[in-house]
Amino acid sequence: MGWLEAPGKIKGCHEDQSTGNAAKPPEFPEKVSGPAIAHSNMNTLTSKLPFELAAAMAHLSAGDPRLAKLIEELAPFEPEIDHTQSPYEALLEAIVYQSISGKAAATILERVKALGGAGRDHSPRNERAEPGGAGGTSTNRARTLAGTKLDRVPAVDRRVPTPEQVLKLSKRQLRKAGLSGAKILALRDLAQKTMDGIVPTHEEALELSDQELIERLDSVRGIGRWTVEMFLIFRLARPDVLPIHDLGVQKGWSVAYGKKHMPRPKELERFGERWRPYRTVASWYMWRAFEEAGYAATNKIKKPRVKVRRKLRVRFKRVKVVALKKAGRRKA
Repeated sequence: MGWLEAPGKIKGCHEDQSTGNAAKPPEFPEKVSGPAIAHSNMNTLTSKLPFELAAAMAHLSAGDPRLAKLIEELAPFEPEIDHTQSPYEALLEAIVYQSISGKAAATILERVKALGGAGRDHSPRNERAEPGGAGGTSTNRARTLAGTKLDRVPAVDRRVPTPEQVLKLSKRQLRKAGLSGAKILALRDLAQKTMDGIVPTHEEALELSDQELIERLDSVRGIGRWTVEMFLIFRLARPDVLPIHDLGVQKGWSVAYGKKHMPRPKELERFGERWRPYRTVASWYMWRAFEEAGYAATNKIKKPRVKVRRKLRVRFKRVKVVALKKAGRRKA
């Protein structure tokens, strides 16, 4: 399966408005408890992260007692970071996986790869996966992307058509591979923007800020902010990403902080300021809290409260006062 699977209409999952991608909270290893167990693999993971995990845990625990309890009791922060894919390759898979089952998307992706030829490296701009890199070579490799369990094909089979090849493919060829008209337009836009340098190489992406990457990649047809945020977390291991529109994060927050309603995105964004500069790690534990609670509990969490604007409240109050005065005059 691709790195961004759309598992369908799952209660409590996020659906990106622009892409239709859904995300459940991450699937984790068996529950562990106690700081010694929870952080047992920290040294191994830290070497793969561009930030110090121990410092992140200490910072979050010191500033948020509720989060400190989650960090102590739940499974450790262990995302499988894959540095072998370029932004072009990752987004191409994301587009293919939109709004269909993972099995169907995997089949279509293999057909798309076949259109690029076989036995040659088709990574854009001659980017090649490092031997023995994070991608590995084992089949059915389980990984998580905001809760989606993804089965990776061997690294040698993960090559996709280059941007140049995509633009040369006819609409008939792409439709025959199983792509919809909208996805064909999205793939062609991705290919063109990659050739134009708007979609960066992996090396270039490492030098860009989160906001710069969001602005660039969000400009691609069919790619929304949530998709880019998942890319930042699970491809670049950026430490300070908070997916405020992800329902798993929203409901996980409600579980963790004992709320009956989900937070509004802006409310979650304001609350998350206390987690800077490690909002990615905090988001992980919100996903984890969501999963630990189970659907029976999280389905009871209500939608965000509708915030009545102050002007409307004042106007309603004035109307009410006028109505009371009229009623009083009638009685008199």
